[in-house]
Amino acid sequence: MAIPPLSIEFYLGTAIVLYVIGFYCFVSKRNMIKLIIGLEILIDGAHLNFIAFSAYANGGLIDPLVHAIVITSIVIGGCIAAIAMALILSAYRQYKTINIRELRRLKE
Repeated sequence: MAIPPLSIEFYLGTAIVLYVIGFYCFVSKRNMIKLIIGLEILIDGAHLNFIAFSAYANGGLIDPLVHAIVITSIVIGGCIAAIAMALILSAYRQYKTINIRELRRLKE
């Protein structure tokens, strides 16, 4: 028995949940590591939307170009996250905190 494909509403709903979680991290968290994780969650929601719309536009077939673009975006996002973590580690070693409010207070 074959499993029927999920509708685009399921994928869009999941992407909306990812957007809400990522946006919540940006609004409520002051820890820089949690902000990077929230950014990665937002990017994953965009990836899911991109692939879902590609499948919907082509009648269930997914364009390989979309997969290549999403995989490239994942790799670039991982590199950006690694650089951000290195900067966070450097800030922690110098100021002994990763709280954004405390770092802004040190700037003044």
